[in-house]
Amino acid sequence: MIDTYKTISKESEFSLYKEKGSKFMGIVIPVKTEEEIIEQLEKVKAKHHKARHWCYAWQLGLEKTVYRVNDDGEPSNSAGQPIYGQILSKELTNVLVIVVRYFGGVKLGVGGLVTAYKTAAQLAIESSKIITKTIDKEFRLIFEYKDMNKVQRIIKKHQVSILNQKLELHCEYQICIRKSEVGKIIKAFEELRCVKIKNLN
Repeated sequence: MIDTYKTISKESEFSLYKEKGSKFMGIVIPVKTEEEIIEQLEKVKAKHHKARHWCYAWQLGLEKTVYRVNDDGEPSNSAGQPIYGQILSKELTNVLVIVVRYFGGVKLGVGGLVTAYKTAAQLAIESSKIITKTIDKEFRLIFEYKDMNKVQRIIKKHQVSILNQKLELHCEYQICIRKSEVGKIIKAFEELRCVKIKNLN
């Protein structure tokens, strides 16, 4: 079972690729939602408002991915797709790659643009720190306070992460379990017969 994915740890610096007077500046940004993507695009456009094009590609999701590419006025498939190709080549997700172009006065042709956008994206990704993270599932445990020790024993034994807790007469834990461990750990809780388990994903 695959229960890991690759992304980047933090926003990269802008990388620079020059071709016939045009400057192509690439950046990679970690993102989790389309709202974040819109915000980040607006920030980059505001910072580089004198640029001619802001081309990009993004991919979101862990087990099922969605993606989008944008040529932003460049010839069809000359910018967004080559950028997305670099995301795929590094098997990344939850990332946005933007390449900003300052036009240098000389047209590069479709082949030249493909090479430029691909290279700018590649340089940006190579300057990022790629990390591997686990795919985790979240659950809510509901149990009586008197059963706390039994629940804690399983949590300690399997090193389960507690994200939130509410400790009253009825206790609630919001926990996080690595995908490949879910079956084994949930079975251990179910065998207690004093815990209600709700899947939050």
